[in-house]
Amino acid sequence: MFNKNSREGYRSNIKGIKQKTLVYGQHTLMAELKMLKGTRIPTHKHPHEQTGYLVTGRTRLFIDDQVYDCSPGDSWCIPGNAEHGTYAVKDSVVIEIFSPVREDLHPETEYSSFIQSWNR
Repeated sequence: MFNKNSREGYRSNIKGIKQKTLVYGQHTLMAELKMLKGTRIPTHKHPHEQTGYLVTGRTRLFIDDQVYDCSPGDSWCIPGNAEHGTYAVKDSVVIEIFSPVREDLHPETEYSSFIQSWNR
């Protein structure tokens, strides 16, 4: 699969956060998250392994009982079923990859289930 860069396709159910699935395959899905300063992704968990990379901005990442202050170029891997969340210290762009594919982030599924998964 190839995806040409576009400003279209972002979805948002939380004020200050826009998410877009960039590409996906049989085993992985890559998404871009744009977070405005002061926004938060609530603590949640899911069975998918999640790797991420902070492109721009500054975030505070919570994984289980650890807190990480992230700067551009920092990366992480969150094991499946680990409690985690994020706070945008500055406007930020994050790239995240999920394995296996998160069906709730798949472009052909309903986005509201993504938000609902944050509350599990």
